[in-house]
Amino acid sequence: MKSTKEKYDTIIVGSGAGGLASSLCLARSGQKILILEQHDVPGGWCHSFTMKGQRFSPGVHYVGLIGEGDSSNELLCGLGVANDLVFFEMNRAGYEHCHIGDEKFSMPAGMENLKIKLCERFPDEKEDIIEYVDVVKKVHTQMMLIPQMSGFWDHITIPYRTRDVGRLGLFTLKRVINWHLKDPLLKTILNIQCGDHGLPPYKASFLVHAILMAHYFEGGFYPMGGGGGFVKAFTNRIKALGGEIRTKSRVDRILITNGKAVGVQLEGGEQIKAERVISNADPNITFLDLVGKNNISRKLQKRLSKTKYSVTSLILFLTLDVDVTKYGIDSGNIWKISEADLDAVYGNLTQDNILAGEEFNGVFLSCTTLKDPASFNGRYHNFEIVTFLDYTAFEKFENSKDYHTPEYLSFKERLKDKMLNTVEKLIPNARKHIVQAELGTPMTNNYYINSTRGNVYGTEKTLMGVGPFAFKAKTEIENLFLTGASTLSHGVGGATNSGIETAAKILGCKPQDLLIKDENQKLRVYDAEDPSSWPDWVHQKREDRKRRMG
Repeated sequence: MKSTKEKYDTIIVGSGAGGLASSLCLARSGQKILILEQHDVPGGWCHSFTMKGQRFSPGVHYVGLIGEGDSSNELLCGLGVANDLVFFEMNRAGYEHCHIGDEKFSMPAGMENLKIKLCERFPDEKEDIIEYVDVVKKVHTQMMLIPQMSGFWDHITIPYRTRDVGRLGLFTLKRVINWHLKDPLLKTILNIQCGDHGLPPYKASFLVHAILMAHYFEGGFYPMGGGGGFVKAFTNRIKALGGEIRTKSRVDRILITNGKAVGVQLEGGEQIKAERVISNADPNITFLDLVGKNNISRKLQKRLSKTKYSVTSLILFLTLDVDVTKYGIDSGNIWKISEADLDAVYGNLTQDNILAGEEFNGVFLSCTTLKDPASFNGRYHNFEIVTFLDYTAFEKFENSKDYHTPEYLSFKERLKDKMLNTVEKLIPNARKHIVQAELGTPMTNNYYINSTRGNVYGTEKTLMGVGPFAFKAKTEIENLFLTGASTLSHGVGGATNSGIETAAKILGCKPQDLLIKDENQKLRVYDAEDPSSWPDWVHQKREDRKRRMG
């Protein structure tokens, strides 16, 4: 059996946002680190890929709090990657477009703007709207305080400084919003971002939803280059610090000796030793597939058997040869759902017979060539259209060595047709303008991301899956750590912060200690809807793409 003689301080299994953030922090502290990624490109759900010359990003659709002084901005500056990133601000008049049955509502950037617009639409509930939005903001602010607290006085005062978190933390989103608001359409608008954690209101934690909703109060921002732009900034920095990244390197198992993680063995048999291992894989993949039942306690085995994972997805990667702006498409996301009862919509999406009906009851549509103007070639527009489903519908394919059977391909084609029916409600006759249309399924997620049952958000973010009930960075196995969506939180911001938290556990410091203030780090942010705000080089990129199109 081949064994690499070189020993590392830390091996990171998986290069999602959590793995990249922890790697960067550790490399910056002087550690010799190695990232192992099974895919042929790094990034996990943050990666981008090219298909027939067009770029797609399956997991990154927007980021919040990018403005100067906001938390995401300070995070990226503090990690030393801001100078390598460019963001475009999505439509401020409607970074989220809600299509609910025959009703439409666009969510504007700015918390006060949102209040005004909601109060104009629902004047009978003006006072309750203001109160509810303020509560969401308070919960977000208080939750952001908790990681920063230290010392005697902070611990004494924390119950008073986080009182809204304390009184609402054990309730679902549906319960809390029903206490404040009455109109079903109003509640659905304010709950529309449930899609960002994949749970219906009756199951979603109010705290999780409040944090997510407040994260986007100041609007949505999209990285130039899609998720790949984010990944490139991190990997360039890691490499500059001496870190190593190996793609096409699938870890077969984590090596355990005397109850300690001592390295990994790759699929081909190569063994690589390290002082510690961080797994960016979800807990079931980490402990059952990589560590093995024989190396974990019965208590952990029992917990894993009860652990539920988030929904899985269908993603249509679509290129159209048509000016989609004439159909009202812009840089804002579109949430299209069939009715105001979100619980019913999710129930329909996660039913066993996913072929039932002509359209999907709920989809998320993102036009990346309008979010990232530098990517537009003057002719083709690219879309990622997402819907959720339960993995059960695809279980029959999971044991096939090659799941691309005639049955699977036929099944996928019928689902693609159903997805296109839904798209044509937003873009009439879209089929006549298709350049390419490829459907990613839960099997695609399994193959490229290696997630339990193709999940997209890690563990399910119910009341019993977040906060003190979430998996911790430090595991029961000495020198084995977790990071990613199943620990602190999901999404780009949540996973990145989880990586910092994991690195802090290893280094014996606070997460905020790993964010280094640097006045030379500055994010560049431009308005996706306003060409006059773009620097010359963005216009040049567009012209170059147009020339290549002929």
